[in-house]
Amino acid sequence: MRLVECIPNFSEGRRVEVIRAILEAITSVEGVVLLDHHSDPDHNRTVVTFVGPPAAVEEAAYRGIAEAAARIDLDQHTGEHPRIGAADVVPFVPLRGVSMTECVEMARRLGKRVGEELGVPVYLYEKAATRPERENLENIRGGQYEALKEEIATNPAREPNFGPRRVGPAGATVIGARDPLIAFNVYLTTDDVSIAKKIARAVRHSSGGLRYVKALGMLVEGRAQVSMNLTNYRKTPIARVVELIRREAARYGVAVHHSELVGLTPEEALTEAARWYLQLDQFDPDEQILERRLYAALAASPGAMSEERPDFLDALAAGTPTPGGGSAAAFTAAEAAALVAMVGRVTVGKKKYKAVEPQIWPLIEQAEGLRAALQRLVQEDAAAFTAYMAARRLPRDTPEAQRARAQAIEEATRQATRVPWETAQAGLKVLRLAEQIITIGNPNARSDAATAAALARAAVEGATFNIRVNAAGLPADEAQTWLTRAQNALDQAQTLYQQVVAHFPR
Repeated sequence: MRLVECIPNFSEGRRVEVIRAILEAITSVEGVVLLDHHSDPDHNRTVVTFVGPPAAVEEAAYRGIAEAAARIDLDQHTGEHPRIGAADVVPFVPLRGVSMTECVEMARRLGKRVGEELGVPVYLYEKAATRPERENLENIRGGQYEALKEEIATNPAREPNFGPRRVGPAGATVIGARDPLIAFNVYLTTDDVSIAKKIARAVRHSSGGLRYVKALGMLVEGRAQVSMNLTNYRKTPIARVVELIRREAARYGVAVHHSELVGLTPEEALTEAARWYLQLDQFDPDEQILERRLYAALAASPGAMSEERPDFLDALAAGTPTPGGGSAAAFTAAEAAALVAMVGRVTVGKKKYKAVEPQIWPLIEQAEGLRAALQRLVQEDAAAFTAYMAARRLPRDTPEAQRARAQAIEEATRQATRVPWETAQAGLKVLRLAEQIITIGNPNARSDAATAAALARAAVEGATFNIRVNAAGLPADEAQTWLTRAQNALDQAQTLYQQVVAHFPR
């Protein structure tokens, strides 16, 4: 199973009924598994961790944001933790079988939907950021909700990626994609928050401390706390952070009282801390941790293999009338759209092509939308033929039955003509995307873009064959209209394809 983790932070840590409603909204999506939630009344914040397949996680994130926006009023909100929104920050983290690029796409889709449907301004951060200064969450959240409310309409630096240039009581939402992060707090044996702030300044990277550490000093539960986000636990391990805090605390005559994890942490981060503190220099987690050995042994055991479903090509080759040429045309156009998306994905995220990223992302998103539409058309074409055959089997033993049958056949024929027409139109759109991306995308993938164009052209031609055959069963005037449309689509496809071919030496 492909898995994505989402760790939204909501600006509510006190009202149990609001927290419960947000959790219920998230878990209402089938396939989503809630792993953890942590609420802190002093921070007035709840951190939720859930996982699932990408589409389910994206939908669950939207429902959580919508519920928070409806229930949390930032004009009435106070707490220790910085915030600009009811659903303050929503990161996606790739876990298994999902790339960081796919998580960026999820962030962009979700941001657009939240901006358009909820009217909440959205800023993209970390790997999804469209501006270098927005990679860092603190830069977006500077001045918190109160400053954003004053500046969003007039300050160009505050213009959101999606949604209106105004904020309501739900504030704004920051959405992004990132590597695993550890939220880690250290409590001190004092209530003097100034000491926590001095230690935080010494520890955090932005003021000269450890790389990959973000830290604030605050008062929580009557005790000074160093609140941190560790953004790369492999390069700055937890043990190193704790030891620096311990030494800095000793300067002020205090000590570490205890520490806490907020939410979940990768197992590796804790095994590395154990290796350091216990000086287990020869420690091999895969070989010496009981559970890891057990899971590896279970995975290696042969299990019952479920019977594989036949794929599209098997079904196409079978001796049945569906799927047929119309479905094959849609499938081919879907392949072309997938190739366009691939060319986009091997372009974004590379410094060499950073300048064209704002142009590439919309092409990827359009290609994925077309791919989904074309995959539906694969099924719709087969369904249209099935409906046509069902109409032909209708009874005709009376004049009324004959008229009803003739009408049903004509409508089924019309639908069997509409579907390949939609395929042809989608194929033309894919061709246009291929022609665009071949000029600005990664030049190492030019042949892939050209292959996409060739497939899309073939799909358009295949769809027009189906239009011609099916239109013959319609009234003459209507049939001629369809034939003219089919020829125009074919002419456009040829023109676009030649524009793509022109990019290659002969």
